[in-house]
Amino acid sequence: MSILILQRKNLSRRRHLERARSYATQHGERLLLMMKDPTWEADYVDRVVVADTSDLTETETAVKQLVHDENEPIRAVVTFTDSGVPMAARVAAVLGLPAVSERTAYLARDKFAMRQAAAEGGVAQPAFDLARTVDEAKEKAARIGYPLILKPFIGYGSMYVRRIDDERDLEEHFEELRTGAWEGFDWDPLYAEALRLYEGALLLEEFVPGAEVSVESLIVDGATRVIAVHDKPLPTGPTFEEVYACTPTRLPAHVVERLEEATARVHEALGIRTGGSHVEFRLRGEEPVLLEAAARLGGGPICRSVQLSTGVDMVGAVLDLACGRTPRIEPAERRTHVGFWNIFPAEPGFLTEVDGRDRAVEDPRVDEIQIYREPGEFLDVPPRTFQSHGHLIFKVDEAEDLDGTFEELVRTVRLRTRP
Repeated sequence: MSILILQRKNLSRRRHLERARSYATQHGERLLLMMKDPTWEADYVDRVVVADTSDLTETETAVKQLVHDENEPIRAVVTFTDSGVPMAARVAAVLGLPAVSERTAYLARDKFAMRQAAAEGGVAQPAFDLARTVDEAKEKAARIGYPLILKPFIGYGSMYVRRIDDERDLEEHFEELRTGAWEGFDWDPLYAEALRLYEGALLLEEFVPGAEVSVESLIVDGATRVIAVHDKPLPTGPTFEEVYACTPTRLPAHVVERLEEATARVHEALGIRTGGSHVEFRLRGEEPVLLEAAARLGGGPICRSVQLSTGVDMVGAVLDLACGRTPRIEPAERRTHVGFWNIFPAEPGFLTEVDGRDRAVEDPRVDEIQIYREPGEFLDVPPRTFQSHGHLIFKVDEAEDLDGTFEELVRTVRLRTRP
């Protein structure tokens, strides 16, 4: 039997592939990888198939050839990237394997369709609309109110997402964001259809000023098991790069219960009945308000953060579900306090050196530090990129030590760049 991973280049998914490698070995499975530009990823798998997994036709053709060539049947298909969700759903449907439906995969990627489905499902969410021109945006903003959020329809990682505080702000940023939102994702498998439907528009959403959290869940036979809730103290705008998160949440237990109930409603509204999910909320008072939902595991260091805090192996559980196995989900009764930092340089430029890495490695609070880039490579900064250039995960004994430790480590480790 074989497990097929559909992947797009993402430097933060090394640990995901490491775990997939150990899982396949443990269960006697071959591990197959399909992606456009494999390099280091090939070290973790038994076979690499080079194909553009953002192209549906090319992917289907490559999968059919792979099925023909392989001596053992493919028993599971998974993806660890957001753009891969529709492809994995399509391949799973063709092969008759467990996965979210193609409809669900679409709803979890198209943010306007997600909003519509959530509204039909009774999920609390911001007021929203779309606009193709700045004049149309002004009209819609008069109904939604300022401040508001501008965002792409098919983006992720907070790229080209910005808070707009007034009409002057809207005039200044609308066209720049609209252009970036489409040109920046022209490789995405949903791009052509989204451009046809929305004609180059941007999504406008009410800004919800409350605390932000992400909820990491496993869905088994349609039942939601919330595994962890991360607090996301930064940033507050105008851009929303994902810099720092920590778990377990410091919210009161009754608010956490409301988050768990809201997450289950989101899954029901989008049809997420198996696999992992990453759902983001802001709180309006104590009411969870949906920001976005993904029908895949959280990215970057999130899965490691969850495992350190709860003992639950999210990657292993998703592989179990994809293979038709029932995962063991036994969160620790006492949670460990864990934080992580997605690392960006202060200024864009070519990486010259990494200050403080050795000190961080020697720090007993630090579980892991990974720098994805090498000296000489160009590092961009938000909002022009969604992907950090490294991450650091740390543990502390008490919740009140999380923020101070984060700030200390930010002062310790620096990515130095030159123009």
